[in-house]
Amino acid sequence: MTLTSPRPVSAPSGLPQEQLHPGTPLRVGLLGCGVVGSQVARMILSRSDDICARVGRSVELAGIAVAHPDRPRARLPQDLFTADAESLVARDDIDIVVEVIGGIHPAYELIMTAIEHGSSVVTANKALLAAHGHEIYAAADAHGVDVYYEAAVAGAIPIVRPLRESLVGDEIRRVMGIVNGTTNYILDKMTSEGMSFDQALADAQRLGFAESDPTADVEGFDAAAKAAILASLAFHTRIRGSQVYREGITGITPEDITAARGMGCVIKLLAICEMEPEGVSVRVHPALVPEDHPLGGIRGANNAIFVEAREAGHLMFMGPGAGGSPTASAVMGDLVTVARNRMRGVAGQPQAIYGDVPVADIGTVHTRFQLSIQVRDQPGILSQVASIFASHGVSLQTVQQSALEGAGKEDGWSATLRMVVHQTRESDFEACLVELSQSPLVNGEPRFIRVEGM
Repeated sequence: MTLTSPRPVSAPSGLPQEQLHPGTPLRVGLLGCGVVGSQVARMILSRSDDICARVGRSVELAGIAVAHPDRPRARLPQDLFTADAESLVARDDIDIVVEVIGGIHPAYELIMTAIEHGSSVVTANKALLAAHGHEIYAAADAHGVDVYYEAAVAGAIPIVRPLRESLVGDEIRRVMGIVNGTTNYILDKMTSEGMSFDQALADAQRLGFAESDPTADVEGFDAAAKAAILASLAFHTRIRGSQVYREGITGITPEDITAARGMGCVIKLLAICEMEPEGVSVRVHPALVPEDHPLGGIRGANNAIFVEAREAGHLMFMGPGAGGSPTASAVMGDLVTVARNRMRGVAGQPQAIYGDVPVADIGTVHTRFQLSIQVRDQPGILSQVASIFASHGVSLQTVQQSALEGAGKEDGWSATLRMVVHQTRESDFEACLVELSQSPLVNGEPRFIRVEGM
């Protein structure tokens, strides 16, 4: 028997063979040095021996691009800082670019320049990937380099790699979870301590869980970007953040929290990705979740994600979804993986995108609803309301009637009806809402919230 040596692995197009010498350090260019970036820089500098042992090659921080390089930063060498991000990512001696500046521009241009110059990329930028991820992945594949982004979804929770690699041979049916720690903290405080939305938001801002401008979180934009990434991975298609149906939590009131408690539920902002007959449904909105459901028990700023797969069954991932250290942990995990690939002269698995599956319109989605309306307490009112639902093919599961207090009662409206409907198509339920809002039986606009996990 004749033994032959393994076929040599050629370097990716952006990785010259001379860079693969075991004695050559792998050099990292860091874009951004805020809450996450400063933690990443600290870990690279303080854990160099540990990283070298895990990678098999030393990894050194070659430069940090920031807007204000002269600003003092504790425990970080001043000579690493530069305001010239374009030059940093175009350097021939940079092996890996870590992007943690956020936003779409100039992050997109900087990452594309890095890829074109042969650097692999690690990013935590969910907004960028939701908008331009597929262009970035295609460029990385063309240049034979890596793009890793575990930190872009749910902080320290490992969810991207399981969907991208571990479960890629299975059939994902549904991904549902809490992917924004700020909104979960706010809703948790409204539930556990009786705070108003404004009070809970102020508390979240005081603790650093919410930005001074919280719009991206409380209006669901952050969660929608993450949902787009999860849906793209789970269903092997191209989903952009703009295609995600989105509702935020600014309209949630203490009365909604109380009504949820009366049903044995809590309110959570959920990201839901699932395959419908009409295509992939991707949506972000508040929903009632039973208190004893695993998602119902997620407290504070934590995140949790359920994955339902045909063969693997039900899987749950949970943990810290935000913050400097948890997010930096995910970035460092990607950095070590990418560094190992660079050392071996290979790129990791390409993004598994197979085609363009249609995105289902929200009107085609089937779900359950809880509805609250003000009515006059008079004989036959319930049967008249029920007939409106029946005319649109919507079936009532439960109905509760309670006396109305305050201004509504003084105006002659004397009862509140709270109803839960069986699973129905959104467009049929919307038709019921339109007819109810126009009916003389009903005072004002009906209030509703979706129901999941029941």
